[in-house]
Amino acid sequence: MASVALTTTLPSLRLRRNTTAAAALKPNRLTSFPPSSLKPNLSTSISSFPNFSLKKPNLVLTRKHSSFTVRATVASVTPAPAPAPAPIQPWQGAAIKPLLASIATGVILWFTPVPAGVNRNAWQLLAIFLGTIVGIITQPLPLGAVAILGLGVSVLTKTLTFAAAFSGFGDPIPWLIALAFFFAKGFIKTGLGNRVAYQFVKLFGSSSLGLGYSLVFSEALLAPAIPSVSARAGGIFLPLVKALCVACGSNAGDGTEKKLGAWLMLTCFQTSVITSAMFLTAMAANPLCATLTQSSINQTIGWLDWAKAAIVPGLASLVLVPLILYVIYPPTLKSSPDAPKLAREKLEKMGPMTTNEKIMTATLFLTVGLWVFGGLLNIDAVSAAILGLSVLLVTGVVTWKECLGEGVAWDTLTWFAALIAMAGYLNKYGLIAWFSQTVVKFVGGLGLSWQLSFGILVLLYFYSHYFFASGAAHIGAMFTAFLSVSTALGTPPFFGAIVLSFLSNLMGGLTHYGIGSAPVFFGANYVPLAQWWGYGFLISIVNIIIWLGLGGVWWKFIGLW
Repeated sequence: MASVALTTTLPSLRLRRNTTAAAALKPNRLTSFPPSSLKPNLSTSISSFPNFSLKKPNLVLTRKHSSFTVRATVASVTPAPAPAPAPIQPWQGAAIKPLLASIATGVILWFTPVPAGVNRNAWQLLAIFLGTIVGIITQPLPLGAVAILGLGVSVLTKTLTFAAAFSGFGDPIPWLIALAFFFAKGFIKTGLGNRVAYQFVKLFGSSSLGLGYSLVFSEALLAPAIPSVSARAGGIFLPLVKALCVACGSNAGDGTEKKLGAWLMLTCFQTSVITSAMFLTAMAANPLCATLTQSSINQTIGWLDWAKAAIVPGLASLVLVPLILYVIYPPTLKSSPDAPKLAREKLEKMGPMTTNEKIMTATLFLTVGLWVFGGLLNIDAVSAAILGLSVLLVTGVVTWKECLGEGVAWDTLTWFAALIAMAGYLNKYGLIAWFSQTVVKFVGGLGLSWQLSFGILVLLYFYSHYFFASGAAHIGAMFTAFLSVSTALGTPPFFGAIVLSFLSNLMGGLTHYGIGSAPVFFGANYVPLAQWWGYGFLISIVNIIIWLGLGGVWWKFIGLW
């Protein structure tokens, strides 16, 4: 409200409102002006009145004796609030404690004496790699930023050249994973994802466990035909799982992750490594195991040999792992008897397929067809995915702006490519060969039975995968050495080869970078990193018990040992 300023004269008086007079007239404050201080000749004369009272809104002016008393009443005027202090800007940089932990890890190892048989560059790269891994676990910055820092240190210290440090960006697997996110964008944007998800819910959606098993065994059926776990996970099942989660009200980042999405993402990931282990053609690196077996012990692992040995422990794992995760990491949405009915209503409301849905469907069939039969046409998985994305871009089903907006895809591409580069050069610098030889000499010198010696070897082979961002790199670096030593210690050669082959897939479930499907499902952001690693370790124990326990009995039955 405006306050009142008073200008008055004798013998005449003039009143004027002024919005700037808040400081002059304050509520219920009395101010006296002697007549000598007031100037004459204003418009309204009141000199003929010995005593007068002039009333205006919120103002009472009264003459008493030889002075004027002005009372201003402005009920609605409030003092102007003091200006609020400028808010303190929160720290936008790295989280200090995790950053210091990452740096300390690298620095301590950097200045540790280099073991005999290891060159200085290899040891320095190991220090940078482990410091980066600690940073990825503790996350002082987003994963991609941590990876860039690791690459920067490796270049600044001359441990790697620029070309070597960024060589991982030339590997097809990180790009295949990024392309999978772009496919998922089109799958969801067009509504095709919702349509397929509602079909699954209609058939299996009365319980979360039933929904999970339907996805697990669908993936197992496709595994023998699609030799890329990255392609299966990213191009087919990630879009479907995300659509199912959204359809059930479970979204990343809004507190509803554990409603369904966290359990479903972790379950689909952990079972993807199992299906990869079940068939020779289910993972791109499996034929490498067969090739190295042939060159090491002059025996061939055929498709039927592999499937026959894996079928019993594989099926047992596919049944038990989702159930165990359901108990230890349960979804809050366990049953929804009305879900199938609601899904049918949603499908009726959606109506017939739109043009973009039809284009998306045709593109998926084209891409999956090339993943299955691309070997006959000499077309690899990433080339097929690029062709599929090109169709989506040309038809406008997905725009390039939308691809650029998929921050998770680019972040995953960055950190995964960085780890591939560093892990690859650890092998090239001879560190992995030194580690293998050290382990082999140690185990060989214990004088144990072949069963115990082989058990120690397979555990070391399995858990050394924390240092690898690629199954193929791990197999290429350590498979031959471990197979040769286990054979020399009395392990039946074919038995040793096929067990190491199975474990070369199962060990991918340890981390969020150990196999092609890991960054795909982790990148959906439903499961925190610490829980991803923790449950990965627990499920690794479950898988080892199933495959070496039940599997060992089965392999004895079919004559492998």
